[in-house]
Amino acid sequence: MDNEGKKRGIVINDDWPGYSLDLFTYPEHYHDDIDSVYIPHGVIMNRTERLARYITEDFVDDNITVLCVLKGGYKFCADLVEFIKVLGRNSNKYLETRVEFIRLKSYMNDQSTEDLHIIGSRDLSFLRGKNVLIVEAIVDTGKTMKALLKHVGTFEPKMVKVAGLLVKRTPNMAESLPDYVGFEIPNRFVVGYALDYNEYFRDLTHICIISKTGKMKYKV
Repeated sequence: MDNEGKKRGIVINDDWPGYSLDLFTYPEHYHDDIDSVYIPHGVIMNRTERLARYITEDFVDDNITVLCVLKGGYKFCADLVEFIKVLGRNSNKYLETRVEFIRLKSYMNDQSTEDLHIIGSRDLSFLRGKNVLIVEAIVDTGKTMKALLKHVGTFEPKMVKVAGLLVKRTPNMAESLPDYVGFEIPNRFVVGYALDYNEYFRDLTHICIISKTGKMKYKV
């Protein structure tokens, strides 16, 4: 696969409906709230392991500071870092990982606000001179990530790369993709694997398509 193919990740076509709910287990109280399983948990994990290998190969130094974007990125980040550690234990290249967190708010219901709202301290001075890997669950227009990268840059890190589990194809899609992409998906609102709709659905292990019923039930 060429670099462009790797950069786009696994591309899911616009007409992909997802898998029937009957084929998987999930919390029963969400039965009417999701339409389908869009990306099964096992596929997520396998792709995350592959991204960990790319990262291990690309980072020349022996340590990285992982900046996890909360709340949606916490499961992806935890699994990615664990795979990096496992790869290191089974090879002659071990990347020492320090994990830090930043919490952003960029969605209201199913709409992106496209503004950078940092909840808590904006001080990222601990990134100065460090190799930084920003880990985000989903990137659509890229405006929030662009603003975050600008903010991170003011603290003068040595290097910054971005890992995004999902990138959405939208009319105003991000001009530059993250350095590491899990899946490129159509412009559909997905939940699960820590991705939420007004704080619901984070407990789903699969990435799923929310139903109209689910949107109405949990709308604020």
